[in-house]
Amino acid sequence: MKTALILVTALAYAIPGAAPAQAKDATQEAAADWDMARDPERKLTLAHTVFDNGLGIGARCMNGSFQVLISGLPPATDATRQLRIAFGDDDFDDQRWNVAENPEVAISDRPSPLARDMREGGKMQIIVAGGAEGGRNLRYVMDLPASSAAIDETLQACDRPLVDPRDAELDALGDDGLPMNIEWAQQPEPIYPQGRTYTRGFATVTCLTQPDGRVRDCVVETEHPINGGFGRAALDATRRARLKSKDGGEVPLGMIQFRTNFMMDSTPSTGSRLRSN
Repeated sequence: MKTALILVTALAYAIPGAAPAQAKDATQEAAADWDMARDPERKLTLAHTVFDNGLGIGARCMNGSFQVLISGLPPATDATRQLRIAFGDDDFDDQRWNVAENPEVAISDRPSPLARDMREGGKMQIIVAGGAEGGRNLRYVMDLPASSAAIDETLQACDRPLVDPRDAELDALGDDGLPMNIEWAQQPEPIYPQGRTYTRGFATVTCLTQPDGRVRDCVVETEHPINGGFGRAALDATRRARLKSKDGGEVPLGMIQFRTNFMMDSTPSTGSRLRSN
């Protein structure tokens, strides 16, 4: 039980400045599927499940931001990490995950589609490259409980659709988040949020394309830290971004995704720098 409490604490409060003791303020209750934690003061709705292998998995809506997190992983040393994930008998999907302030917690780049996949339950495998002793790959195999209501509650709390046909479009995107036939003419160049104390953060945004290369209906899929202003900064940058077709014609209609890593610079004259991926 002590291990489970630590993992749930990490899932609920994997944000800078949140003391572990605050986890006791979240109301815990047994759910018919996944367990639920709700904390109205923090605008938190969390569906979570804990496994005997030490991992905890959670889907949470916190202050309007949706995230899927895994806790209990081998500590990471970089800001991102690669996880290979498979459901049932499907092939493994190489995914980039973001590392929280707690290096044992990873945050998904594409949380909504992943949460919708997890609702089905069943066999779930996670491979952590170099996570075992001697640099060997570490493999987790779990029987994921199905969720008939808990994950849906977290999605709805953040106004995320319970069914979204665009998930298939996201799966078809290249590593750069773009379809194979288009590229950036002008990449988004977000400005580091003013007055923030966080030294780093990230935001992942999806948009719909237009024939003239502009984007519309952009949505912050996830960001961290939640109250860092990084999602808003990334959205603001989409107004100046432009796409182009590789064949010189109109940009085909579809979905794109881009991610921005924010890193604060110590140079007083500039105040910040950032990298976009």
